Amino acid sequence: MSRIDLSVNLCNIQLTNPTILASGILGTTKALLKRVGENGAGAVTIKSISREPREGHKNPTVIAFEAGMLNAVGYSNPGVEAAAREFANLEDVRKPVIASVVGTQKDDFVRVVEGLSALKFSAIEIPLSCPHTPGFGLLAGQGTPQATFEITSAIRRITRLPVFVKVSPNIPEICSIAKAAEDAGADAITAVNSMGPGMCINIEARKPILSFKVGGVTGDALRPIALRCVYDIYKAVKIPIIGVGGISTGRHALEMIMAGASAVGIGTGVYYRGIDIFQKVCEEMSQWMQENGVNNIKSIIGAAHD
Repeated sequence: MSRIDLSVNLCNIQLTNPTILASGILGTTKALLKRVGENGAGAVTIKSISREPREGHKNPTVIAFEAGMLNAVGYSNPGVEAAAREFANLEDVRKPVIASVVGTQKDDFVRVVEGLSALKFSAIEIPLSCPHTPGFGLLAGQGTPQATFEITSAIRRITRLPVFVKVSPNIPEICSIAKAAEDAGADAITAVNSMGPGMCINIEARKPILSFKVGGVTGDALRPIALRCVYDIYKAVKIPIIGVGGISTGRHALEMIMAGASAVGIGTGVYYRGIDIFQKVCEEMSQWMQENGVNNIKSIIGAAHD
């Protein structure tokens, strides 16, 4: 059998394999991004950047439970000016780097993208959803195709980079949101963000464990929901999908690709399997492909729809 080919072309960005470090995990410094790339990721995403510095929520901000994790970090970040200094000379990372940009108003998104425009990012991801930081992600009328269209259009006008719109699994009309992003000029859909919010309670302390009380649900509990969202969005849009949510093994990644994803984001899985999870997932995908007579990962994108 010929060599297994895991490479993908995502919006004219060449990836050696379809795994991407999801935003919010290890994306705080250029050095950490480089380490993730050295451990097998096809591309990496920085932690979300806002217009002004944010302290985020107080600890504890992340907890594990039986079926995944809850997080309420609150978009802690140094702001766009400090981020522009940290992520200079991105060539050192040696993998495509995706910028994640957040805001509470359309103008916030625009200003952050403008502030990062001189850097060598490969794409811009805009999370238009957040279950644990009120006000972040969408305009008034949250969760509407119109809000999605407005923000995406504004960013599309000021950058030539590919724009990825990250959508929420909480919205019933997720396909309408994805289609609005496509109509506004998005180059890909990232599906999905964390779901919820959810809560865990310390029964001895008699109060919620997270300081913010509620947080976004990720990990195993999210995966079946994320998979269904990708499957539905694949039928609704023509642009590529980056499938995110509970992926920690090669089989999980292959499921997501067969549902319609061209690439897969890994976040919580790093906690469970270590920073080399990207290499492990690629090895597991390659082994399955070898055993099942598949030599090119691109040939099974959307295979579950056949």
